Amino acid sequence: MSEKTIRACHLYGNLLNTYGDNGNMLMMEYVAKQKGVSFTSEIISIYEEFDPEKYDFVFFGGGQDYEQTIVSKDIQTKKEGITSYIEDNGVLLAICGGYQMLGHYYIGANGTKIQGISALDHYTLSQDNNRFIGEVKIHNDEFNETYVGFENHNGVTYLGEGEKPLGTVIEGDGNNGKDKGEGAIYKNTFCSYLHGPVLARNEHLAHRLVDLILDKKYNNA
Repeated sequence: MSEKTIRACHLYGNLLNTYGDNGNMLMMEYVAKQKGVSFTSEIISIYEEFDPEKYDFVFFGGGQDYEQTIVSKDIQTKKEGITSYIEDNGVLLAICGGYQMLGHYYIGANGTKIQGISALDHYTLSQDNNRFIGEVKIHNDEFNETYVGFENHNGVTYLGEGEKPLGTVIEGDGNNGKDKGEGAIYKNTFCSYLHGPVLARNEHLAHRLVDLILDKKYNNA
């Protein structure tokens, strides 16, 4: 058994997995084992407590509107714990619906305003009779890394205080089709609309996340 272990939480993994994005968890496990680190994970879903002290990595994916509406109500009970985890530099990856719910609110396809948990300072509006669909390529200047993926979202997201994009759009639409940003980074929280899953298509990003986890946990970064 490895001396180093990553304890992961898959938030609502039994409800939010429309695009097979649980593959991101499999990729994290694969990369961790490449580095000689054991990887354990559990799903925390509705009516279950989220303990921010228990996990080294959190994954929060997306789903259909019906499931996301259920999650948006339950996650209010986890707001304090998730926000504490993020503010303490816990490593978190949020995709699509998970990304939206970490913000203040999002507007559903039917026009309903659905509350997020305001852990991050963004909000998401809805497009009329349009979706952003297709391949996306972005570049992160700070890391000098390029990421690719597939976007399929009606929402248009606008970042707020303390947030910066995961990358600048080279191809595709990104957060809102206007400001050339895609996704968000706040502390050690990474958000994106990219499916694929994003880590399976961008192993270097998975390595970056695992290294952040190990640095924080074992080097007190």
